[in-house]
Amino acid sequence: MDSSVRARPDLPCAGCRTLHRKCSHNCMLAPYFPSDEPEKFASVHKVFGASNVIKLLLMVEEGRREDAVKSMVYEAHARLRDPVYGCTTAISYLQKCVEDLKGQLKTTRQQVLESQEQRDRLLRILMDDPYLKPTYLPAGTTVCGGGSSFMFDNMMHDDHFGSFADNWPMI
Repeated sequence: MDSSVRARPDLPCAGCRTLHRKCSHNCMLAPYFPSDEPEKFASVHKVFGASNVIKLLLMVEEGRREDAVKSMVYEAHARLRDPVYGCTTAISYLQKCVEDLKGQLKTTRQQVLESQEQRDRLLRILMDDPYLKPTYLPAGTTVCGGGSSFMFDNMMHDDHFGSFADNWPMI
């Protein structure tokens, strides 16, 4: 909906109703404080005052006024909840959350690096084992696929283990 068009042209906007004024067709407050949202203007009026709201709206270019009103309403609600700090309490809380999440991300990244280092060390150990090198695989054996493990298959058939398969405990 275009912000310059009023939802109910026969009713005064929330600003004019609160200020007991006649609401004209070109009322500056009407696009941002419709008659069906009186609490919106009431909180802004209580914190900033009507004349300051109008002055602020005049200072902001027309395309950005809706954002300015949203900011004023947010700050007014925050000031009514916490008159001393206003929205600073929420900002501080969110900044602390961001710092906590940055710490968690740093810890997680460190854990990932440690896991990668452990994996690399294990792969180096496995690759250095002469019995597990691909040169000892029988012809036609694939390292991946076929549904069996090349290590177990090689251990069962490799001459280096002798009768290892015969002494394997049966479960």
